[in-house]
Amino acid sequence: MSTFDEPVRERTEPDLGVVVGERRRLTDLGYRLLGSLAEAEDAVQETYARWYAMSPRQRKAVESPGAWLTTVAGRVCLDMLGSARVRRERYVGAWIPEPLPDRTEWAGARADDGRSGPADPADRVTLDESVNMAFLVVLESMTPAERVAFVLHDVFAYPFAEIAEIVGRSPAACRQLASSARRRVRAEGRPAGPPSGQAALVRDFKEAWEAKDIKTLVGLLAPDATMTADGGGLVGAALRPVEGSALIAQYIVHFADKAPGLELLERTVNGVPGLVAQSSGVTVTVAAFDLADGRISRIWAVRNPEKLRAWTEHGPG
Repeated sequence: MSTFDEPVRERTEPDLGVVVGERRRLTDLGYRLLGSLAEAEDAVQETYARWYAMSPRQRKAVESPGAWLTTVAGRVCLDMLGSARVRRERYVGAWIPEPLPDRTEWAGARADDGRSGPADPADRVTLDESVNMAFLVVLESMTPAERVAFVLHDVFAYPFAEIAEIVGRSPAACRQLASSARRRVRAEGRPAGPPSGQAALVRDFKEAWEAKDIKTLVGLLAPDATMTADGGGLVGAALRPVEGSALIAQYIVHFADKAPGLELLERTVNGVPGLVAQSSGVTVTVAAFDLADGRISRIWAVRNPEKLRAWTEHGPG
């Protein structure tokens, strides 16, 4: 009897460690699809809720828990993207994806022994070129189906046959969706990685901002540069993009004048050099940058406090 029962005991339930071990990858996927860590975590929670809502017999029948969880997470995110479009039409001002700090700088993280603090969520989001702000903004221009097909195939290397099950279209249609999304990315001229010299340029920009040196700021900005701010209607922010190097320089100097004691810090923002503005140790703005021809071409300034919860109040000096 023991030899007959042994295979049954081994297959009664997928290994818990395997199931839980998918959480980081699912959060990686959710963040890239939704542009929001909070929404990504909601999607992951919903995915696991559906997993554990199944009976043990149903879970045992799942051949690949990872593939099942990815399929469900993709469908949940697809639904959330549809409803998010409606919410963002009512959003006050511009909507910018939630910025992410370096994994060692999440709120509450510890620096002792070289370890980050809580593994949740610092150890769950992989920072690479697919999460830099410029790339995420391009993703925002895609339809929900395009975004899901493109991210799953081009970023996570999923075959179109599996993507078809998530999107509810044929593999050929999913291939077309990804191709259309790829054209959007190429049209934006997205580089494979962060432009060289970005850290030095951001540092020069910080120093000119601190000195309120409008002439130097204008020289660091491309003539047709654009700055987009996201206050979410909760804090002051320009409701429309500020265009042109002179206007941007004047705007940020005016912002500094209105916030005496503002401290500017060089930080990694979504995997590339950016700036963080703190007031009395509290992060009030996170700025991400894009470069073109050795100058700053775009600035995304996130001021909505609901999108700054992952940032430390006192980053390392």
